Amino acid sequence: MFTGARQTGKTTLARQLFPHYEYLSIEDPVLRSSYTRLTSSQWKELYPFAILDEVQKAPLLVESIKAVYDQWEEPHYILLGSSQLLLLEKVKESLAGRCTIIELFPLTLPELETTSWDDTVPNSIYQTYLSNPTELPPLLPNFLMDKRHASIDRAWNHYVRFGAYPALTDTGLSDEDRFSWLSGYVKTYLERDVRDLAAMRDLEPFIKLQQYLALQTATQLNVASIATQVGVSAKTVQRYLRYLELSYQTLVLPSWSKNANKRLVKSPKVHMLDPGVLQAVLQKRGGTTGAEFESLVIAELYKQARCLPLDVRFHYLRTLDGREVDCLVELPEGYFAFEIKMAQRSTPSDARHLRDLEALLDKPVLHNFILSQDPETRILGPGITALHAAYFLG
Repeated sequence: MFTGARQTGKTTLARQLFPHYEYLSIEDPVLRSSYTRLTSSQWKELYPFAILDEVQKAPLLVESIKAVYDQWEEPHYILLGSSQLLLLEKVKESLAGRCTIIELFPLTLPELETTSWDDTVPNSIYQTYLSNPTELPPLLPNFLMDKRHASIDRAWNHYVRFGAYPALTDTGLSDEDRFSWLSGYVKTYLERDVRDLAAMRDLEPFIKLQQYLALQTATQLNVASIATQVGVSAKTVQRYLRYLELSYQTLVLPSWSKNANKRLVKSPKVHMLDPGVLQAVLQKRGGTTGAEFESLVIAELYKQARCLPLDVRFHYLRTLDGREVDCLVELPEGYFAFEIKMAQRSTPSDARHLRDLEALLDKPVLHNFILSQDPETRILGPGITALHAAYFLG
């Protein structure tokens, strides 16, 4: 099963990988009712190998697929869906042990550098280090010395301006076309995914919440404050927040809190998952803020980690006296700690919250990073490296 945000390429990828499978669109309301009436033997005879797109529109089909699997070994199905809430629990209950779930996110920075299916997607420095956390890969003294600098920089600038949805990489599109596509994406998301998730008649409160979160990206979550701003109950805010997370529009970063003896802030942080969508929600163009820069970097750290077959968890850390680490990436071996700055130059003061972190944490700190827009690679203390975000992630 492929799941992920709308327009992340689930259909394209499935049809590319499984060209001999029958493609069935469950979005068509007329055909949908016909598919739901098929018996398991009819599925086996008519569609023994099929791609079922937008299957969240008819969750009962998962039961049909289960019935086929219970009786025959030969049939295989690829399920595609953009709404976890309606689909994943049904799949996990009915197809436990019979189904592999693959999440598709917007493109990563290395993927944005490619131009065709045949291009090899290189691992970023970050991904290389995640895969072998005992040894930091060799680093150039300056991002400008990288042989792939021009390619990485071009992909990075595209990501910051327009986000990472595959459709926007079409070289035939103008900037205006891309902005229009993003506006249409937000509208389609509201009219289709949100209505699928919540069957809402009045979308206005949800739209207000979405806009509020876009304005407040990378900030701690205060449900009571949001409820006051949006004009709904705290319980409704919590439900809407869950919808945004389950439809791949936001990333909720929990506060690290494994040490009960430390005085830590417990509220999570919410990040918009794509900078292009964030700008479309706010109807703005360009002019990235520091908070938006933090979110787009953390979203990229998250997406790239999810591409690897690793046990990786994400947190942020904040103590009651104001010490904060923007992102902790947890591996079984320990933590990578990240401070994210939009500055053009990294300074030793940027590392102040990264020093002596092991006194707070339950596992070793494997390395500390400051990611900024400074092309120079700098060592700012033992185990603390500052480098350009695009160089590290490209």
